[in-house]
Amino acid sequence: MARPRWKDFPVERVRRFLEPGPVVLLSTGWRGERGIMTLGWHMMLGYDLVGTYIWQANRSHALARGSRQCVINLPTADLLDTVARIGNCSGADGDKFDRFDLTAVPAREVEAPMIGECHGAFECRLHETRLTADYPLFVWRVVRAHAAASPKHPATVHYRGEGRFMVSGREVSRRRLFRPDMLDM
Repeated sequence: MARPRWKDFPVERVRRFLEPGPVVLLSTGWRGERGIMTLGWHMMLGYDLVGTYIWQANRSHALARGSRQCVINLPTADLLDTVARIGNCSGADGDKFDRFDLTAVPAREVEAPMIGECHGAFECRLHETRLTADYPLFVWRVVRAHAAASPKHPATVHYRGEGRFMVSGREVSRRRLFRPDMLDM
């Protein structure tokens, strides 16, 4: 393989290459109020632990902190315009379920609603928080997971910065390179 030719790249734009995974919609509910936010700042921390960065200025931060619960919903490419619009408005302007004509589906383990139009919904309870002045990290334990049976590998969206997204591409298998005990982990 030929070595790529590198050039300096702006540090503040590395997210273009290092985004952790698909953009998700985080739904919350507390004391009769519900909310949805678009979230790209998340990471798997274990098999059932997910870390999320939720900025304190977002209404969802207060709802998640107060309720200690959320649902991480997995939208697909067909919801991309809605995902972008949700991320560019405030919950202070009204209920986003109503505004974007999304279906609030009752969850089984948490009070936060699931989003019916999403491919998957992962009900979460707060495991711990790491709140610093600059980085409010919520660590969630997934307590129940729901996913559509088809397609097995949905077309998820990934944010690349500057208003640009990438849709997940074709799957490539390298199962033959894995030890059997390392598969499905």
